[in-house]
Amino acid sequence: MTTSDAVQPQHSSDPFDPLGLAAEAPLFAAWLRFVRAAEDGLTLFSIPGHKQRTGLTGAVVRGDVPLYAGLDTVQLSDGVLARAEALAAQTWGVDWCRFSGGGSTHANQAAALAIGEPGDEVIVSRTLHRSMLTGLILAGLVPVWVHPEVDAATGLPTCVPAQAVQQALAAHPGARAVLLGDPSYVGTTGDIAGHAAVAHAAGIPLVVDGAWAAHYGFHPDLPAHALAQGADALVISAHKTLPAMNQAALLLARTTRAGGLLDPDRLETGFEAGHTTSPSGSVLASIDASRALLEREGARLLGDLIGRVSAARARLATIPGVEVPAGQLGPALIDPAKLVVQVNGTGASGLLLDRELRSAGVSLEMAGRDTLIPLATMADDDASFERLLQMLGEVIERHRGAPRAVEVAASWQVRPDQRMPPREAFFARRTTVGAAQAAGRVSAELVAPYPPGIPVLAPGELITAEAVANLQLLRDEGGRIAYANDPSLATFQVVA
Repeated sequence: MTTSDAVQPQHSSDPFDPLGLAAEAPLFAAWLRFVRAAEDGLTLFSIPGHKQRTGLTGAVVRGDVPLYAGLDTVQLSDGVLARAEALAAQTWGVDWCRFSGGGSTHANQAAALAIGEPGDEVIVSRTLHRSMLTGLILAGLVPVWVHPEVDAATGLPTCVPAQAVQQALAAHPGARAVLLGDPSYVGTTGDIAGHAAVAHAAGIPLVVDGAWAAHYGFHPDLPAHALAQGADALVISAHKTLPAMNQAALLLARTTRAGGLLDPDRLETGFEAGHTTSPSGSVLASIDASRALLEREGARLLGDLIGRVSAARARLATIPGVEVPAGQLGPALIDPAKLVVQVNGTGASGLLLDRELRSAGVSLEMAGRDTLIPLATMADDDASFERLLQMLGEVIERHRGAPRAVEVAASWQVRPDQRMPPREAFFARRTTVGAAQAAGRVSAELVAPYPPGIPVLAPGELITAEAVANLQLLRDEGGRIAYANDPSLATFQVVA
């Protein structure tokens, strides 16, 4: 394979559509029509205010097209979005789909609003993204936590056992849904079919946050996507593993119209509640184009990606002290397209390696003390992989030290003591206390290392000295503390 086979034009000479996807993607086709009309001098008296002109704020607005009075009329009379969403529903084998320009955050919160009433319990993986936790707050749902197993050798999460969900449902028979994040941030995938069977035996839906799995189901070496394994709803981020614009996501569901367990009217209401009334047509069109690309070229492009990741794993494994998980981690399968690099055996700090790589022009998705995750997608080529591997090898050798034991990140080891429902704590009267006084108080805020954005503290949970110490250690090592009222962690917000 040549350096850029995966992204070279093969079906069209059109620079706006090198693979000729517009014929299969109605929303993308509408974007192309608008952009060409704008270049021909279209006169606009509608939003956005830049009017497709770069003379004021520069090229940053180029290609930014609205849905309303852009890709379609204000009345949506052309129906291009509805056609594109119907095609996506067909692709993933369900009867309901909506495109979001608010990322998986919006899609997760829409799902939460659709599954119950305030005060209802739901079974939830504690390694959920903060967006689902805020969805619980918005919907007034009460979590019953289940936890993934953690692999002792790597310190990485594997998956939530289906038996753990079954036991939680036995103890909480009134629960209204099961909410899982799968695959994990590190690419570990669990028994979704088993979880679906457990949830359905209880008569409730399984909702899967598959933000990192938009590519699942489109190559024989990849796991089937969650909907094909029996899940009732699936959230995916098209901008994470597909070549869509940032903030592009889909919420897909099998509703009661098609024998499923989710009410389509509640889904629509939940989706619209948090959706912008000025959606970016460009973001939505990029979802449509990515879906068409998956259908036509997915197997080829993903095969190339899997091959590159496999070769990268083999090469990295030759570096003394580096471990590259592959195949299976405990009971979980590892995404063949996910590259996770463990560096504790080299003695180097992953956070320091990340900073040096960034200064050299190589940007990683995630870095912790022991773990690096360079996000590889079908848009990568041989040259980008070669640069990553060469630079990573060089910075490891510059900072090699004494091997150390792996440290389980705080995000993977949270075992919360829930003292109040999240919504009640979120709206409770709060006060600010110093870090030394926070232990033993009930958190009124959400605090998460980012990435991965998994809360270590959440509203309603008892703050422990261990949690404070883990967060402070990450801060001191140069990690980012997100969502906290005081990111320095000198103070915490607690229920008064």
